[in-house]
Amino acid sequence: MGIKAEFNPDLALRNISEFKNGNRKEEECIPEDIEVGKIYFFLKEEQRNYWIEGEVPLVETKGNQNLSRPKASILILEAAHFIDNGRLYTKGKYKVVELFDDDKVHFDGFNKIDRVI
Repeated sequence: MGIKAEFNPDLALRNISEFKNGNRKEEECIPEDIEVGKIYFFLKEEQRNYWIEGEVPLVETKGNQNLSRPKASILILEAAHFIDNGRLYTKGKYKVVELFDDDKVHFDGFNKIDRVI
């Protein structure tokens, strides 16, 4: 028997419409009026591990690893695992460092690019 854990190089959340339509919890979605400097909560199913020593991309997911370009650069401040009704989850907090409104490359692996290519 092994331990199933996923290592994520980004934080992938759903579009806020998923919450408004009653399909997801608010913490599973990118906030509608996301702001630089604010701290938000996130919730993901399963046991996930995130890099918390620097900025990572916040991306939008439609599921099945269908990800957008980064919507923002964030710092994950904390992440914890818990079980609710027999299901494993990861919850935490992140702080928005910078918002992106273009399709340019902002990260090279784990490295944030200071000068946009």
